[in-house]
Amino acid sequence: MDRAISASEANQHFSELLRDVSEGQSFTVMSRGRPVARVLPVDRDQERRSVDRLLKFVTSLPVRHSGNWSRDDLYE
Repeated sequence: MDRAISASEANQHFSELLRDVSEGQSFTVMSRGRPVARVLPVDRDQERRSVDRLLKFVTSLPVRHSGNWSRDDLYE
C-alpha cells in the first residue's frame, strides 16, 4: 500500500524517499490534498519483458538497404 506524502515533504526528503523506494516502499505524492504522482520501485521482471518484446519486434522488421557508403563518408 502506498504511503501518502506531501509534495513539499517529498522535495525536502527526496534522498530518503528514494532509499525507501529502493527497499520496496511506494508513495503517493499529494499536492493541496490531491494525489498528483506515484513513486514506486521498478518492476525488473516487467522491464525485462518489455525489452524482450521490443527486441522481438525490431528483429521482425525487414532489412532496409541504405546504399553504399563507407565510414569515411560519415565524417566528410
